[in-house]
Amino acid sequence: MPAALPAPISNAHTGDLSIGDLAAATGVSRDGLRFYEARGLIRARRRSNGYRAYPPEIVELVQYVRTAQQLGFTLAEIKEGMAHVWQQPDTDAAVTALLREKLATIDARIASLQAMRDALATRVGMACPLAPA
Repeated sequence: MPAALPAPISNAHTGDLSIGDLAAATGVSRDGLRFYEARGLIRARRRSNGYRAYPPEIVELVQYVRTAQQLGFTLAEIKEGMAHVWQQPDTDAAVTALLREKLATIDARIASLQAMRDALATRVGMACPLAPA
């Protein structure tokens, strides 16, 4: 997780963060946070004025989602993975298992792309490159 995040400005009465505070603390835009909420990755309660209110611990969850996205996980995979991880007694081991699965998927995709590249490279010098091999 990033080391130098701005400190969230919380609602002094409830300790909750506004969407702007959460955006500032995580580097995720307000629209991005609304998107995460629409996808069921995060949840906010509504204040009496209708504004979103996030608990302070949501900062870490949003950072988890961002990191997982940067590692190639889709939002659907993240949502499914979070549900699975939270049910495990050893969450670190559960996350490590998910990372290993993703690594295997990426390795398989790389192998497939390499085979495709090799096939294309073979056809580049052919008189009729699209003729059946």
